[in-house]
Amino acid sequence: MATPAPAPDPPNPNPVPDDPPLQQQHEEEEEEAPEPETAPTSLTTSIDPTPSGGEESESDDSSSVSSAPSPAPAPAPAAKDLLHISFNQDYGCFAAGTKSGFRIYNCDPFREIFRRDLAAVCDGATGAGVVGGGAGGGGIGVVEMLFRCNILALVGGGDNPHYPPNKVMIWDDHQSRCIGELSFRSPVRGVRLRRDRIIVVLENKIFVYNFADLKLVHQIETAPNPKGLCAVSQQPGSIVLVCPGAHKGQVRVEHYGARKTKFINAHTSRVACFALSQDGRLVATASTKGTLVRIYNAAEGNLLQEVRRGADRAEIYSLAFSNNLQYLSVSSDKGTIHVFNLKINVGSTANDKPMPAPDPEVPHISPPLSFIKGVLPKYFHSEWSVAQFRLHEGEQYIVAFGHEKNTVAVVGMDGSFYRCQFDPVNGGEMLQLECYNFLKPSDQP
Repeated sequence: MATPAPAPDPPNPNPVPDDPPLQQQHEEEEEEAPEPETAPTSLTTSIDPTPSGGEESESDDSSSVSSAPSPAPAPAPAAKDLLHISFNQDYGCFAAGTKSGFRIYNCDPFREIFRRDLAAVCDGATGAGVVGGGAGGGGIGVVEMLFRCNILALVGGGDNPHYPPNKVMIWDDHQSRCIGELSFRSPVRGVRLRRDRIIVVLENKIFVYNFADLKLVHQIETAPNPKGLCAVSQQPGSIVLVCPGAHKGQVRVEHYGARKTKFINAHTSRVACFALSQDGRLVATASTKGTLVRIYNAAEGNLLQEVRRGADRAEIYSLAFSNNLQYLSVSSDKGTIHVFNLKINVGSTANDKPMPAPDPEVPHISPPLSFIKGVLPKYFHSEWSVAQFRLHEGEQYIVAFGHEKNTVAVVGMDGSFYRCQFDPVNGGEMLQLECYNFLKPSDQP
């Protein structure tokens, strides 16, 4: 197992006292872990995320993610220059990676917090003056925030990447430089962060590192995963990680606190998207068909609820649970954002059974005709979304629930940001509250 360059042990960022040290915690993986295909390289003696303005604070001001002074804003990139969008862990912010760097935005109220033009921070092809500096362009293909603190994970992307696409760079925005890196033999498909872990997703493998010293603590073989699908719980305590399983339609759930692995055969076709609730209790999955979304108990793997997005095939781009686990939101290439009611007893998901629910699309059937319901196609008694917000078909949007009650935030690869409100009682079309083009220069009104 590779280890970082010798350095004093750094403090653990926001340590979790009840989380036991990780070992090879799975019955089917008792053998010694093989050598990883990476040699993590620490470029500093400490990785110390510093919350700015209070991660858990209710206030939203532009200094909630503070940083060193930045260069003058570059011209706004066109939507075609946008390479990546993602929300942070509590959905209060989102990040955008572009062909010239990256930007961080606050969701409510909407405002640009800062931007970094990485094409301007290095000296030509040498990266002189920047630890871990890139060469050439400023393309960033992955930006992963850690709540609202100064630490981000960056991966180069686009035609002219700032960093090699096979490296994860740990960026400290207080110092405006990279303070650590993890190198691999193949391109990085995704990165997920917790306060105590860094998860790196490759095409067929996932690596889990300790955040403080970049020590490898676990690795997982997966089915081909070009989208970099992976989700990790965020509440302090035991870590739950979800990733593709080894077989088509399967998801794998790692319960590090309980030291067990659960495999869920979620679909007959390949898994296209999934989401994990912040507390690690619920998993929502969608297949490449994109018509149904299934919600499972993460601990036991039993199906709790099934909802229908539509009848036509669709590519599901994102799934998100509300913080109170009452709603699930879905976005797809059809351009409609859906919000579904969850009919799950979240007080005791470990013992939950699938809950029978009324069929909203089937009228009340008199007893003499009740046999008809049993022979109707499943489509006619599916659970449909309670609220919808219609956008442009074919565009890629990701969705999350807002901090304000009954609101959702939508970010698009066309450079659009929407905030809408839904009526949980009457449902129907959502009310648009805000709409912005977040790619415009920050100095424009």
